[in-house]
Amino acid sequence: MSRPLIVCDCDEVLLHMVGPFREWLAENEGVDFTVGSNNFGEAMRWQESGELVEQEDIWRLLRAFFDTEMHRQRAIEGALEAIEHLRDHADVVILTNLIDAHRDSRAEQLRTHGLDVPVYTNQGPKGPAIAAIVAEYEPSRTFFIDDLPQHHRSAKETVPGITTLHLCGEPELAPHIDCALDAGDADARIDNWAEALPWLLARLEEKEPQTA
Repeated sequence: MSRPLIVCDCDEVLLHMVGPFREWLAENEGVDFTVGSNNFGEAMRWQESGELVEQEDIWRLLRAFFDTEMHRQRAIEGALEAIEHLRDHADVVILTNLIDAHRDSRAEQLRTHGLDVPVYTNQGPKGPAIAAIVAEYEPSRTFFIDDLPQHHRSAKETVPGITTLHLCGEPELAPHIDCALDAGDADARIDNWAEALPWLLARLEEKEPQTA
């Protein structure tokens, strides 16, 4: 009998990304990164001139960070422990929006944090990638966890019956991200694993979570 499947994002869900990226930019690239929205194009300025970093340079810097600096990323509180707990109840895979060349380094990065799970890379909306993973696993039910609302919309549009949890574990970024629950594209918005884990377990057990 097939098991449930959890498809989980990585950056800002399992591992902090914005903080380590900002530290590296300031130390090595002469760029200040100020989080005031979810738009990187408005957040990054050259220290010397104060001018906005152009889109082409933003993508170059992001690629460079994931090429050489992934070791800087720290686990979000409770995230890896929660995933290990969930693996007792479901298959878990990681779906991360990195170029395919970074798949092995992402998998190795997670192993250094003690998490050895299949990693899939994707570019663009995640719904089609989730559908392909579902076709591979043929799960009894499918759950999706991500920090960006557009991926929840894509998942709901592409995968019938999917349950989605909008979770951004980076407190600095979370207030600036549009809520997929409010948009009708997620089944819950929970930004910490202490509350997200019991919510997920309750749904895996097909009952409502206990309240105090």
